[in-house]
Amino acid sequence: MSLLAAACVTSAALAQPSALSLERITADPPLAGRLPRQAEISPGGQWVSFLRPSQADSEVLELWAQPAAGGEPRKLVAAADLLGGAEQRLSEAEKMALERQRISQRGITGYQWCGGDDSALLFPLSGDLYLVRLGAGGPQAQRLTNTPDAPKQDPRCAPDGKSLAYVQAGNLFVLPLAAGGQPRQLTSDGGATVSWGLSEFIAAEELGRQRGFWWSKDGKSLLALRVDESGVAVKTRAQIFADRTAMTEQRYPAAGEANARVGAFVIAAADGQRRELPLPGTAEYVSRAGWFADGTPWLQWFNREQTRLTLTEFKAAPRDIAVETDAAWVETHDDLIETPRGLLWPSEASGRRQLLLIDRATGARTPLTQQPEAVAHAVCVGERGVVFAAAGDLGKSQELFVMPLAGGPAQPLPGAAARQWRDAKADRACSRVLVTRSAWGQPPQLELRGLGQGGAIALAGDAPDPQLKSYTNVPLALELSAADGRTPLNAFFFAPQAARAGRYPVLVLAYGGPHASTVSWGWGRDMPLIAYWQQRGYGVLTLDTRGMAHRDREFTRAHFRAFGKTEVADLFAAVRQLPGRVPGVDPARIGFFGWSYGGFLGARAMLDADTPFAAAVAVAPVTDWTLYDTAYTERYLGLPDGGKAASYASANLPARAGLLAGPLLLVHGTADDNVLFEHSLRLVEALQTAGKTFDLQIYPGKAHGIAGRAARLHLYRTMDAFFERHLKPGQ
Repeated sequence: MSLLAAACVTSAALAQPSALSLERITADPPLAGRLPRQAEISPGGQWVSFLRPSQADSEVLELWAQPAAGGEPRKLVAAADLLGGAEQRLSEAEKMALERQRISQRGITGYQWCGGDDSALLFPLSGDLYLVRLGAGGPQAQRLTNTPDAPKQDPRCAPDGKSLAYVQAGNLFVLPLAAGGQPRQLTSDGGATVSWGLSEFIAAEELGRQRGFWWSKDGKSLLALRVDESGVAVKTRAQIFADRTAMTEQRYPAAGEANARVGAFVIAAADGQRRELPLPGTAEYVSRAGWFADGTPWLQWFNREQTRLTLTEFKAAPRDIAVETDAAWVETHDDLIETPRGLLWPSEASGRRQLLLIDRATGARTPLTQQPEAVAHAVCVGERGVVFAAAGDLGKSQELFVMPLAGGPAQPLPGAAARQWRDAKADRACSRVLVTRSAWGQPPQLELRGLGQGGAIALAGDAPDPQLKSYTNVPLALELSAADGRTPLNAFFFAPQAARAGRYPVLVLAYGGPHASTVSWGWGRDMPLIAYWQQRGYGVLTLDTRGMAHRDREFTRAHFRAFGKTEVADLFAAVRQLPGRVPGVDPARIGFFGWSYGGFLGARAMLDADTPFAAAVAVAPVTDWTLYDTAYTERYLGLPDGGKAASYASANLPARAGLLAGPLLLVHGTADDNVLFEHSLRLVEALQTAGKTFDLQIYPGKAHGIAGRAARLHLYRTMDAFFERHLKPGQ
């Protein structure tokens, strides 16, 4: 061999990435880098603030900010700076609130700018409230309360920044921020089953409403929701830890049961005087609330079936401004924005989600956007028009657009490109947008763009591990057909990197449920795991079945009264098409991995005499939909009629236990307050009664996300060994 050839071989060998291990996937720092979270533009536009994982431990978040005009990011405060070595404490209610927001980290987990002059940020920590004031001498933290045994929840500053409101022990309080200010209690009947100013479980988990009170524009009043859970059934969760069992009672309304009673009130911040906003008896769920610029409060509310969404304003008497109806269900949204030409509002009446304008006085509707695919959401409205995000490439990508309020063609924001995913937040004037961009194998990056201006400022974010790019590769985009033979399904295929001669096994990753899409050109947290499986000799298929999000109305409504039917048929049809589309696939060695609804799909796929799967892992699966919550389950399946309704009976997994004929691994956290541990226990009992063998892995004290590096590493090792036994990737 010549010296030149030897040098080339050596160089090529050095360029090869080291083998990707499960230990590296779950280790610190993350492969994607320490990504900024909850990024915001400050009210006055001087700063971009965000939470950043600590250098010492990426599971601990710190509060940072970066000058919007450019410059280095700076740490404002960390929990360790304030707790003096004491352990951070969270009440059960606070833990559940973080779980609703899918926040598993510790430290400073939420914040907001206080007032409009960019001088202070507010955040809760370990039961108390703090301000970080920004001045010439640098950031200074100020402790506002000193009663950690009485946790303060959901603090919100008044618009002028001179006072704040928060919830303590179920009651609303106002705290003036002037020196010597003392808390003023606005309500008094909060307690075990009544709360003021907090979102109930259903609103937070299923309607995306994470708050329960709103300041008026002048800071003199609060629009607050009163939640009475006395009629909601109590579920007792046995939080089984390694060294103890904590019995936790949770108000959890299962399908067909009573929901919390929610009332709305306008409360004077000065003295607590209040008036109730009358809602009709059909108002089962309050999905959104707020104030118009003229000081009029408004509510968006659903009937129980969620086939009717009404926007009501409350002046001298309530008046309905807009009503959206759908024979299946109406989606929740955050797109109500006041504009000079009317109220911005979304509708699927055209067959795909678009934005329109509603005259507040007459209710007259004027179509605005006419995108070829669904509009995801509005970002803001300003002098240059409406900024919005919309789907592309049959839902696999998302782009940002701006269009005039008077109508006309929508123009993509600078930076538009194929095969990427962009989203944005905006400042109050909608003159600048904070853009998040990611692409396949490229973790999210932040940049600040001025509308109508060229160029952008790249913002803080650790660089990913240099090896990440070599671990990932561009997927093969497949267009597989649904079970109806005509609807295209999005799918990505990743070929094995260590395949030997002959056929190889394939792992299928799918969710299958509504309100989600997993096949996209954006960054996904499973990318390193996919790369690991490729190196192990597996092909990997990711698939979106009918019923999932980011497509037109016909596609997204496929779940109507049909859990366990359409998505299962699509999954089976797509898997059976794969060997004919990709060479080398062994149809006898195809496995499945899914979580939550994907866990339901994985278990359901194995409980079928016609399954194409040789093995499946089902994490935190729903197994009996009569046990799951009202708003989600009834939206798709209707009322359960004691479990006898056909839509519930056909989706019941314990009833199918006798059909199990292949390897199934069930995984669940014992403290799961979303999909209760009882789901897996019911299926376990049914499988045992039917004489079926299966694998079971439980995680003591873990919630729905099974968070924590050690737990995730153990879960991945367990899955890896399970698939190794039953699919044999090395053969």
